[in-house]
Amino acid sequence: MRVQRVVDLSVPVDAGTVVYPGDPVPRFEVHSTIHGEGFNLLEVHLGSQSGTHVDAPYHFEEDGLRIDEVPVERFVGPGVVVDATDLPARGEITLAHVEPVADRIGPGVVVLLRTGWSEHYGSAAYFEHPYLGAEACRRMLDLGARTFCIDAINIDETPDDEHPGAGFPCHHLISRLDGVIGENFRLGDLPDGEFLVACTPIRLTGADGGPVRAVAIQLGA
Repeated sequence: MRVQRVVDLSVPVDAGTVVYPGDPVPRFEVHSTIHGEGFNLLEVHLGSQSGTHVDAPYHFEEDGLRIDEVPVERFVGPGVVVDATDLPARGEITLAHVEPVADRIGPGVVVLLRTGWSEHYGSAAYFEHPYLGAEACRRMLDLGARTFCIDAINIDETPDDEHPGAGFPCHHLISRLDGVIGENFRLGDLPDGEFLVACTPIRLTGADGGPVRAVAIQLGA
């Protein structure tokens, strides 16, 4: 087997990175330079949920696994795309979106919730994204899935003054089963056919999540 194609599924992390309202904004400061010290070194300030990232169960469950405690195999597996690109702003991903690929969802897979919303990255519309409904989430959990990644800033509805949301049900459902959630993925350009997804986070001790450089890997003979 050889690698035929690798697709970057991540957003860049810099001062322009979109963050969840109230989260820390990434900031880089030059610590050392080749001219001054003989080498380049950045001092990096960012939140555990910056850019493309994965949530540990601890993000929403006080007794949940921290990111360094989650089994590493949770972050690598065959990708299964749930296509929800038909949804409008704040549309719900339902069983109707899941059932066409339900026979491929099971333990060890990485479910990719593709809404097309990464096209709105950097605009106010990005926070009006489609979201995973609790019924569809339970269905995939019952099938054995434990890793869910979405091309939006939140797998649940992001609340605002006009839309209070439902209290982050999918975060709780997934976290209570030691599952992980990836957010801010770019899923517009995926390999054809079968492929692997790798979204291993920085091993931050005791943290609620960590940034990732997520990729989709197409293998061939």
